[in-house]
Amino acid sequence: MSKGKAVWDWEINSKTSFWGHGIPELWSYRHLMVGLVRRHFLLNYQQTVLGPLWILFQPILTLFTYVLVFNKIVGIQTGSIPPVVFYASGIVLWNFFSESFTGTASTFKDNAQLFGKVYFPRIIMPISVINTHALRLLIQLLLLFMVVGYYSIFSSFSIHFNIWILAFPFTIILIGIFGLALGLLFSVITAKYRDITNLVTLGVRLFMFITPVIYPLSTVPENLRWLVQLNPLTPLFELFRLSLLGEGYITSYQLLYSVVITLLVLVGATLLFNKQGDKLIDVV
Repeated sequence: MSKGKAVWDWEINSKTSFWGHGIPELWSYRHLMVGLVRRHFLLNYQQTVLGPLWILFQPILTLFTYVLVFNKIVGIQTGSIPPVVFYASGIVLWNFFSESFTGTASTFKDNAQLFGKVYFPRIIMPISVINTHALRLLIQLLLLFMVVGYYSIFSSFSIHFNIWILAFPFTIILIGIFGLALGLLFSVITAKYRDITNLVTLGVRLFMFITPVIYPLSTVPENLRWLVQLNPLTPLFELFRLSLLGEGYITSYQLLYSVVITLLVLVGATLLFNKQGDKLIDVV
């Protein structure tokens, strides 16, 4: 304190800023974030029959459906990768993106009462949602590794690890960032316009069909491949399979495109979220 003027560590006022909060302030709320991750994780499985087993049951049921419909009935070829392994890798990765996106897109709508009563950096909430789904992803990756291991031992399918294995965590991080970025952007929009929530749910379902989840990019006709390659997730899904399974269609330009788009969306969405966050409390 100097000349009667108090010096504060933190100051809460009505001003908003595009730049939001500094790293030191966010770090001071790390214990809150851990508590929110625990809350999000447990809340989904309380008063359920299978409890946390739903984390594995849902992708297993989806895997069975995809193999039956898209491989057996439709006849989509998956190259040298067994259909079960191919679809399992796509399901695990897509679940992480779609759940991260939809979970953060409803940040203000789901937490309006909490935001109106307690102060903390608003961005803590969507980050905790992403961390929760990252924890779910780790559990589902164990299932994927078991499926890959089974087919490597009991079939002709074999994995030859190379330098691309280093890109495995890189793809997961980028997909999580892209899900967070889109979620931050649409959380502001859905807070103002509630009906957009329905479009988000529908849009995610349609978005899957222009993402190589149920088909490899190499099977897409040349005249339509450009449409799938416009999707920033396409290079990341192909890189994920290339790093883990040794087969994927990707170029350095496509990967650079995906990284640039992801970072641009993240920066723009974060600035908008920080600027509008406190104002939206009165709207929701």
